[in-house]
This record gives sequence, structure tokens and C-alpha cells, in this order.
Amino acid sequence: MEEFYDILKQLIRIPSVVGAEHPFFMFVKRELEEIGICVEYYDGVLVAKGKEATSGYISAHADRHGLICTGHNEFQYAAFIAKNRADLTGNSNSEQMLLNFTSRFVDEKVQAYEPWAGTYLGLGNITEAFLCERRNNIIFKVEGFDYLFPSTPIAFMDKLVIKNDLISAQLDNVISIAIIIYMYQLGYQGTAFFTASEEAGKSWRFLLEYFRRFNISTNELLVLDTSPYKRLEDIKNLDIILRHRDENAVFRSPLKNKIKNIAISEGIKYHFKDAYLKNIMKQNGTKGSLGTTELGRIIHATKGEIQGTTLQLPTIGYHTVNETTSIKSVESMIKILSKLYL
Repeated sequence: MEEFYDILKQLIRIPSVVGAEHPFFMFVKRELEEIGICVEYYDGVLVAKGKEATSGYISAHADRHGLICTGHNEFQYAAFIAKNRADLTGNSNSEQMLLNFTSRFVDEKVQAYEPWAGTYLGLGNITEAFLCERRNNIIFKVEGFDYLFPSTPIAFMDKLVIKNDLISAQLDNVISIAIIIYMYQLGYQGTAFFTASEEAGKSWRFLLEYFRRFNISTNELLVLDTSPYKRLEDIKNLDIILRHRDENAVFRSPLKNKIKNIAISEGIKYHFKDAYLKNIMKQNGTKGSLGTTELGRIIHATKGEIQGTTLQLPTIGYHTVNETTSIKSVESMIKILSKLYL
């Protein structure tokens, strides 16, 4: 797995703030072209194709959370600025969680970069973060960035930490990108999609546009991601996370049972996230969201013409630079993908 962790460590260092993913896409493009994979770049989606392009369709979003300069010495959470709000309805679990956790951003180191070339523009430090109810966004005070212009993206400084069989970083969703690149190194020859602006709820539109552009339909789209839990105890006995559905659609794909059967035969521990959430709501007598996924939005928009399933890594510390999963989970996901596609 050393090669995999080498890829992941490199990718984590390349900033990819929501809406400013271009430098990250260029890095991924080069990595894949170096090993002979054809890579095409469309609006909001990078598409990698092996020699048997229709033998698999794997997707993962490439954007990560960060800040955007919106005026002199003014910085907002990139996913939630007004121009990105169109696709955010306020009911996703990540939106609910974020608005409650402004304090965790204080003292984080951040780096500004040029959104097209990826040029490093300087280092800053978050001194304050608060919720502005008028703008319905988190506003940040950042020390050292008074020279930046509006629209400059600012990424969290990040590095991979491996300790006690756990790995930590801003994993969502760079870890899935690293897994896909590693799969190509192992010999995967299908298609992979790297999408932009998933954290702003937009990525499904870019992916759908690609499918419509070439009149492609499939019932085996596999979307890789991380899945949040509150405590380490919650994920101690979980290696991977599956779903029957999300808030928008039911997942009807032969892939779901294939993955489940591989997990059973390989002793990989799993559960279905939607069933888990329903159970918690039932116990607490509450109603809430089953979560929204890129896949659910696509299934809903195409009335099931595009179908698939999700495969997720259970994590704690969601949407922080200390998001944590287990080494066993990562190895389990790679084992499942290898059994499916290699």
C-alpha cells in the first residue's frame, strides 16, 4: 500500500477549494497520463478512460472545503457563498453540521492560491469564525491576507497523519481520488469521473451533462466518498458503508449486491447508512434527512436512466483537516474495487 499512500500524500498538498479545482484537476490529469490513461477535461468534470472504457464507471468529487475572499479582508465559506447556494437546500446533513461548528476553524493555518495556475500566494491564520445570519454563511477573520483580491480561493493547510491503524487529513474526498489513481496503477481499464463543486451541490449537473453529451446510460455508476459518524466507537466495527437510497432516490443497481457479496465473502464489515439513520430517528422519535448524494440527484434527474450505487469510507471529524478513517477501511475499499474490476 506504500504507493497508494505516496499518491494520497501528494494529492493532499494540492489545493482544491470548491469552485477552484483547476490546479488539482491538472495534477490528476498529469498523474494519469503518465501511466498511459487518456484524460479528457470538460466543464466541471475530468474524465479518465482506460482501454476498456465501458467496463466500469467510477466517480468521485475532487473539491474540498475552503474559503473564498469576497472583499477587502473578508472571507466566506466557499461552498455556501451566494453564487453557490442555488443547489443547496439547507437540508443536507453537512449543511446542518457545519452551521453548528464555527469554533473548530479558529487557529487553522490556510494558504491562498491563484485559481487558474495554482500559484501559491501566501500563508494565513484563521483568528475568528462566526455565523452571519443575514448572509447565512460562516464569515472568517484571517490574519495576513489583507492584500488578497475577491475570488481568491483559500485552502486549509493539510498533511496526512498515520497513527494507531488510523489515517487523518481533510480526507473528503481526496482519498477517493487517490484510490481511483491507484486502481489505474493496478490495471483498472474502465472510466473514472472526477467532479467539481460537489460540496456546493453542483457536481451531479456536470456529470449528467457528460452522460447526455455522449448519450450514455448505465445502471452501474459507482460513486466513492466518505460518510460521517460522530464518534470513533461508531465506526470501530465498520469497514465500508453502503446505501439502499438517499433523500432523493432509491439505488437500484446490480452493483449493490455484488459489493455486498464481496464484503460477506471477504469478511468486510458494512452496514446500510440509510437503514442506520432511520433506526436512530426511530429511537429518538425524530425526523431528519437520509443524506443527499451526487448519485441520488442524478438518478432523480434522469428518472432512473442513470443508476448505480455508492461505496463510502466511514469517518469521524467530517469536513475538518482531522477527518479520520481506518487503514482497514481503505484496504477494504481497494479490495472490493479490485474484485469488481480487475
